Amino acid sequence: MSHEAGKRQLQVTALAGYPPEIGRCLWMLEDARRRTQEVVKGLGPLIIDWCATEHDNRIGTLLYHIAAIELDWLYAEVLEQDFPADLVALFPYDVRDPQGRLSVVTGVSLEEHLHRLATVRTALLTAFRELSLEDFRRPRQLPDYAVTPEWVLHHLMQHEAGHRGEIGEMRRLAEQDIF
Repeated sequence: MSHEAGKRQLQVTALAGYPPEIGRCLWMLEDARRRTQEVVKGLGPLIIDWCATEHDNRIGTLLYHIAAIELDWLYAEVLEQDFPADLVALFPYDVRDPQGRLSVVTGVSLEEHLHRLATVRTALLTAFRELSLEDFRRPRQLPDYAVTPEWVLHHLMQHEAGHRGEIGEMRRLAEQDIF
């Protein structure tokens, strides 16, 4: 099949260095992150910390949450290991407050949030490089469920996409409110 010159090619390709099935899932995960980065590009502190009402999340809170959940799924479910100390140090706040809401994270620059996200993603990509296709599809037996690393990647893509939509709407509302 020929392609017209200049036409966008919308297709999934595998990240290099992984079995093709794993590499395609990781490409999709990376595409989700690229899209999140586009939504937050250029955000200043006022918008990152803006909140419509006291019970709404802030963009900074959601960026922190996305990274924390990715770290948790990677270590608790995929690797079945404790979190490394250097990664724990990136998360000084509990993910949830005593009422079960996301802990408010404010006063953190976009660069710091993006660094946290990138550091966790590097750990994930490194860990998945070590997985065989068989281990990628091997269910991990946890007390309440069994889960495969393949499903974890699917979940992380969905989780980030959902919060990216929230972030985009919050950005729109904040920019209307502030400017």
